[in-house]
Amino acid sequence: MTDQQHKINQLARNIQKDPEDTFSKFALALELLKAEEVKKAQMLFEAVLEQDPEYLGVYYHLGKLCQQRGDYQRARSLFEKGRTLAEKKNELRTKSELSEALIQLQFEIEE
Repeated sequence: MTDQQHKINQLARNIQKDPEDTFSKFALALELLKAEEVKKAQMLFEAVLEQDPEYLGVYYHLGKLCQQRGDYQRARSLFEKGRTLAEKKNELRTKSELSEALIQLQFEIEE
């Protein structure tokens, strides 16, 4: 078993023990992205967003997945909501990253 598969299995067990564990869901989604399990990762990001709309990191990653799928409207909405939340939480670095993602998205749309 690879190290990555071990991490995936451990995070999945954490979620089985505690289905409300948004940290493990988010971490598992990131590991699944690395393993190119994009649909599963997106499902987990969606679950985190629904369960905890204050979970700031999900806005960037879910937005990027939407952008990759060509769902530019949803990507823009996620980046904007995340940026607003980051400002509210005084998370300036995250706000900056989401602002940059919005600029990149706009360039992609205009191409």
